[in-house]
Amino acid sequence: MPTTESDRSEPAAPSRTRRSDARRNEQALLGAAARVFAESGIDAPVRLIAAEAGVGMGTIYRHFPSRAELVAAVYRHQVDACVDLGESLLQGDSSRFAALSEWIDAFVDFLATKHGLASVRTSDESGSGLHDYFLDRLVPICDRLLAAAREDGEVAVDVSGYELMRGIGNLCLFSGDDGRYDARRLTHLLLAGMR
Repeated sequence: MPTTESDRSEPAAPSRTRRSDARRNEQALLGAAARVFAESGIDAPVRLIAAEAGVGMGTIYRHFPSRAELVAAVYRHQVDACVDLGESLLQGDSSRFAALSEWIDAFVDFLATKHGLASVRTSDESGSGLHDYFLDRLVPICDRLLAAAREDGEVAVDVSGYELMRGIGNLCLFSGDDGRYDARRLTHLLLAGMR
């Protein structure tokens, strides 16, 4: 019996499904790792990440053979999540200033786990690549959120996304576990001063 075009294309579906399942599993693993890193630092045992993700340690090592690769992937995952949130907020119904504030809160949360990256031994090229990725992805979305708030008359200060993100980064830099210091509160004071 001759093979038809539809017969030839059928095997591709399971392959695509497997790839999308693998991608979904990797995203779940990265989300679990981000939560563990936020709570226990980037030196947290891999078994904690495996337990949080509901997978075996072998699954983690299959995806990320070294801790540096896992940390870099979590970093990129969190950057991408901030970009996705910004895009969603720009399409949403809330005020442009509320959208900017919500995005800045997510950025502050991201910075809480980002600073641990300094202790990971990566090559200069890899470290530089992560920093470039951070700037290339986050500065444009912050610029767009600021521009939208400015167009609606909710932000009066002419500040760039890079300047705002750098200022917020400095507010978060030494916050640590000091309960007397709330970087998010100071960030909101900074934003209020821009209105």
